[in-house]
Amino acid sequence: MWHFYYQPAAGAPSRGLSQPGSRAIKPAMLFQAPSHALYIRIVAMLALVLGLSDAARLLGINLGSESPIAAMGFTSFVFLAVFCLARLFAAVGLWIKASWGAVLLVGATALELGLYLSGNPDIRIGAIGFVMRLVLLAAIIIIFALSLRFSRAQAD
Repeated sequence: MWHFYYQPAAGAPSRGLSQPGSRAIKPAMLFQAPSHALYIRIVAMLALVLGLSDAARLLGINLGSESPIAAMGFTSFVFLAVFCLARLFAAVGLWIKASWGAVLLVGATALELGLYLSGNPDIRIGAIGFVMRLVLLAAIIIIFALSLRFSRAQAD
């Protein structure tokens, strides 16, 4: 993977940015393990499918001529839109193996499941959607654990 470092002009101060070989700014997590690449991409595809499914609900694909906002209610529509966008952006982040994709996916999925389990009437998830979100959350936690293990193995 490419690593970009700030190279100050000769004699100029470094401004505290990371130089090659320094440990001033160390990435918290790298998804660079070759053995994990396929697993991360599968999770990205699952997040993409879930996000596109939510986008179809937002567009009212199965509602006929009824407005999705009228069918769901404004608050439900907004919640679904936010979680849909977060899941789609997270899928792209995971596909390019950026750690922010996993963080975004964990945050959005955990918040959505938390709101659903707390009984919020604006979060509507079917049984299959609930199970898929649980699988997605478990898969991301496994990716975090594998990434941590890989980074520790590289440090030794």
